[in-house]
Amino acid sequence: MNANKNISQCLKIRPLTINDYETVLKWSNDDSFCSANGWDLNRSPEELYSWWLKCVNNEAEDFIRMGVELNEKLIGYADLACIKDNTAELGIAIGESGLWGKGLGYNSAICMMEYASKKLGITTFNAETHEANVRSRKMLKNIGFKEISRLGNEEYLGMNSQLIQYKLNL
Repeated sequence: MNANKNISQCLKIRPLTINDYETVLKWSNDDSFCSANGWDLNRSPEELYSWWLKCVNNEAEDFIRMGVELNEKLIGYADLACIKDNTAELGIAIGESGLWGKGLGYNSAICMMEYASKKLGITTFNAETHEANVRSRKMLKNIGFKEISRLGNEEYLGMNSQLIQYKLNL
């Protein structure tokens, strides 16, 4: 637990900037990251830049993407999607696959949930992950999410995988 506490003290959620593009470009060259997060492989730098610009200038009322920063370095992003009243769907992506399995997703999720709760009054969080994504499933369980359904299938790391839906009420 001390490791998670130390990580959470150094980790923060912040708005995305266009200056994050170089980091995002590196993530786009990590096939494991792309496959796990539904990114197309071998995206052109121009297409990726255009997409990132849309992320930075997000105008959707029901979606927020924030950068996850550790020791002043962008390491991923956290999403709130389908925001309605006091409910939102939580999503987390850690950009470098070499950082996976170190508690960063867990701490990113906690930070984003605290932000959503304090700034937006969100009290109910939904989440979805692939049955094959054991780390994500464990993270959601450790946070306190409960499995509520298994609807749909989607490709994950090149394989067809059952989707699992979760819910957490604060």
